[in-house]
Amino acid sequence: MLNKNVMTFIGCDAEYNESEIVLFGAPFDSTTSYRPGARFGSQAIRNESYGLETYSPYQGKDLTDYKIFDSGDLELPIGDTEKVLAEIQDCTEIILSSGKIPFMIGGEHLVTLGSVRAAAEKYPDLHIIHFDAHADLREDYLGVQYSHACVLRRCWELLGDDRIYQFGIRSGDREEFRWAREGHVKMHKFNLDGLAEVIEKLQGKPVYITLDLDVLDPSVFPGTGTPEAGGVTFVELMNAVIQTAQGVNVVGCDVNELSPVYDPSGVSTAVAGKIIREFLLALQV
Repeated sequence: MLNKNVMTFIGCDAEYNESEIVLFGAPFDSTTSYRPGARFGSQAIRNESYGLETYSPYQGKDLTDYKIFDSGDLELPIGDTEKVLAEIQDCTEIILSSGKIPFMIGGEHLVTLGSVRAAAEKYPDLHIIHFDAHADLREDYLGVQYSHACVLRRCWELLGDDRIYQFGIRSGDREEFRWAREGHVKMHKFNLDGLAEVIEKLQGKPVYITLDLDVLDPSVFPGTGTPEAGGVTFVELMNAVIQTAQGVNVVGCDVNELSPVYDPSGVSTAVAGKIIREFLLALQV
């Protein structure tokens, strides 16, 4: 059984057996292609979450009214990517086998693959809703297939065509956009338009939500390794997260790519924490 973390995300201090959602951190950024530092994201979010309220005026809900367990960060072997993914997969499998929702905090975006492997094994009809500035659909990056620049391509290899829906995409190489246009994934460029239709389409299906925080405009969220101008606002992303979490059958999720060192003001960390608070509350029915 997973052990409760000493420093938990605010309001997430319930016992494992009584909780429906289990948080865990994946502090890994060894395949980051530009600026590293996302391995410090999960701990920073926990520490800074105490600057937030447990109550959400947006949803009229309070984290203290629900049972959420925070097991802390996995102790990952930096330098061995396959072992990292295997340990994330093992952790996710434990949570899923207990009938709970795994909620992972990254770390760079490659960590998603470990959780998706576990979720796809349990739910063969798994679908993914992906918020991101970057397509992450490369076959490889500098000859390496296990990179945060390739994570959704690796997820596609598990799920197949018409099972991945991307929103906010505004960066990638030409081949990624061409490959998406062939119909392998459903890419919604630049903004979050079309989300309501996708939520309606995925009714009754198991859904994994992966949220790369650089989908936000860097004026809102500069603390990331690959900032990309032209992103969405905090309110747009928050509303999309609430709408999605409440509208589909979420079986797993993650939030990733905060690199707190690149925003010494702490604003990016506070934004990440608030998105996670709203995400957790939206999962409560």
